[in-house]
Amino acid sequence: MNVPAAPAETLRHSLAALLDGLPPKQAAQAVERLIASYRGATPTDAPILRDRADVAAYAAYRMPATFEAVCSALEAFADAVPEWVPGSHVDVGGGTGAATWAVTATWDGARPVTVLDWAEPALALGREIAAANPALEQASWRRSRIGATLALDETDLVTVSYVLNELTAPDRVSLVDAAAAAAQAVVIVEAGTPAGYARVIEARDRLIAGGFHIAAPCPHSAACPIVPGEDWCHFSARVSRSSLHRQVKGGSLPYEDEKFSYVAATRFPAGPAPSRVVRRPQIRKGQVLLDLCGADEQLRRTTVTKRHGDLYKAARDADWGDPWPPYASPARSSS
Repeated sequence: MNVPAAPAETLRHSLAALLDGLPPKQAAQAVERLIASYRGATPTDAPILRDRADVAAYAAYRMPATFEAVCSALEAFADAVPEWVPGSHVDVGGGTGAATWAVTATWDGARPVTVLDWAEPALALGREIAAANPALEQASWRRSRIGATLALDETDLVTVSYVLNELTAPDRVSLVDAAAAAAQAVVIVEAGTPAGYARVIEARDRLIAGGFHIAAPCPHSAACPIVPGEDWCHFSARVSRSSLHRQVKGGSLPYEDEKFSYVAATRFPAGPAPSRVVRRPQIRKGQVLLDLCGADEQLRRTTVTKRHGDLYKAARDADWGDPWPPYASPARSSS
């Protein structure tokens, strides 16, 4: 009996195949130019990904990081709603579809999926590589302007990943409002920078005002306790580096850490974590220091020592972004 490959493995092979026949130097130059465009003055008024070569190079470079970041956000979300499985999914600004792959890695089964983006070459390539993922057989890839005129059909889940940074402030508001009007659950992921966090908090506040409950990462739906300008909430996902990554960045490590900020919100009841680890745990001799955001709407540091027995063992295994205490998170079956 043949066992289907996991979405992450299938995606990795599909992205590697994109670069067949594309000279490594040309791929690296395309990625460097596109990175400069994305880091330049935003928002943009035209698609940055212009043709298939652009899309292939940038997808091979960026999709693994986007996939891992969205997977991390969706895993935390799924832990908060263990009995819920989306029956339909709309990915706004989805490009080549990294978030759709992340959804298939989080919940088993195929479902109607709509990917909206304004760059036709990205949609075409996303459709092409999605053929390798049976869970995306019902996916529809549609060109759409992401902005004030955006209209979404009713759906269970809307994902918006690494899109808000490309929009004007009014268009960000329109997108979040459109997602809130259409969906039972909304998951938004942005770069783990102060600016990315600010965009996520703006969206979070708007979703709460629209009647949504925060499922992750926050343990509550009250105001974020972080003082703007002093800190920002973000997390980290480990990404295996391809040869293209190493060529562009000149690094030798086989991995890199993708920093991201996110919010997951629902119109239905959710069980958020009692508290969440918001910094990398500090392991000292005989103790672990955990920085937590708690349901009491406060940030605090707790020290777990050997005297705490099994809790100490759990603290040593705890990772940045995990719920705390670990056994308080509702159990769910692995997909």
